[in-house]
Amino acid sequence: MRALTWQGKRDVRVETVPDPEIVDATDIIVRITSTGICGSDLHLYEVLGPFLDPGDILGHEPMGIVEATGTEVTEVAVGDRVVVPFNISCGTCWMCSQGLQSQCETTQVTDRGMGASLFGFSKLYGQVPGGQAELLRVPFGNTLPVKVPHGPPDQRFVYLSDVLPTAWQSVAYAGIPQGGNVTVLGLGPIGDMAARIALHQGAGQVFGVDLVPERLARARARGVHTLDLNEYGKGVGDEVRRLTKGRGTDAVIEAVGMEAHGAPLTRAAQNLAGLLPDALSEKVMGRAGVDSMAAFNTAVDAVRRGGTISLIGVYGGVVDPVPMRTLFDKQIQLRMGQANVKHWVDDILPLLNDEDVLGVDDFATHTLPLEQGPQAYQMFQAKRDGMIKTILTL
Repeated sequence: MRALTWQGKRDVRVETVPDPEIVDATDIIVRITSTGICGSDLHLYEVLGPFLDPGDILGHEPMGIVEATGTEVTEVAVGDRVVVPFNISCGTCWMCSQGLQSQCETTQVTDRGMGASLFGFSKLYGQVPGGQAELLRVPFGNTLPVKVPHGPPDQRFVYLSDVLPTAWQSVAYAGIPQGGNVTVLGLGPIGDMAARIALHQGAGQVFGVDLVPERLARARARGVHTLDLNEYGKGVGDEVRRLTKGRGTDAVIEAVGMEAHGAPLTRAAQNLAGLLPDALSEKVMGRAGVDSMAAFNTAVDAVRRGGTISLIGVYGGVVDPVPMRTLFDKQIQLRMGQANVKHWVDDILPLLNDEDVLGVDDFATHTLPLEQGPQAYQMFQAKRDGMIKTILTL
């Protein structure tokens, strides 16, 4: 089969690799029809290379048609259309029963002290082959795939793999009061969708912060009050307070994460670690890795006293400087973590109808064939051609 593989920093290639096979009786094989490129994929492309090996198959936002099933699979059949959540969760352990599929006890990467395995996302999360490929082996065929109807285009459902539940969880964790306000930092796919969900669920005002003109324009068109980081810089918190009677917003959704702009020394340290031999680089990143905290610090600044920060941007550092005095003094609540995809699916599915209240049908700015995956990664990383969300088709 053809698959998009990691070969080194800023080097991904579509190659011919062996087809996956059924290993366990509850496995299924899915022939992928659409698969997204996520901002988290760019962390692998840019920063987290020490935790990858050449040839690793990337991608964790797939959907397609069931092509084969193990002997104990009863809940889906060959020919069914399914979306594959990015967390690999059994659906039956204690954590899964609590709606914490991202902490699944069956697939936790215990040798690294990490949570549930993820498709296509490095040694830290199990080094499981991902979904930017023609075929994908999916374990737990009775409990993990999300069966969706035939008929509507893939873009109606493909975001159930990651974008929709991740954004939904970010809003749920933010705890925005009915009619209250929220600042969304970062208007990439997750931040953009989080802003839409917050408005749909009754937020009175949503402020969106970014520095990419196309992202700002797109959010503004859906009723978000946008703030251009190029204009406000470190004064974003001051402007948010000016717009909220001097308080700040009830909540802040931080959808940027480890590679936030405005931290050149941190970026230099990340680049230096990436130049070390692989084994040494992995040890450095695992024990002394540091993230850009610019977006997180902006969140702390912009949230009102007694408010909530919902952190959904991915972080990978282990010695990040956190402003504990300010968090404590402002009485800030902080919630975070990988999205528990299956926990939110039942809430989201009813919205994926012809009314399309969240705008999923035209959410992708680019649709490209898998063979153009390397060019898509380059464009996405450079934020060229107005690329905000890309779907690779097969």
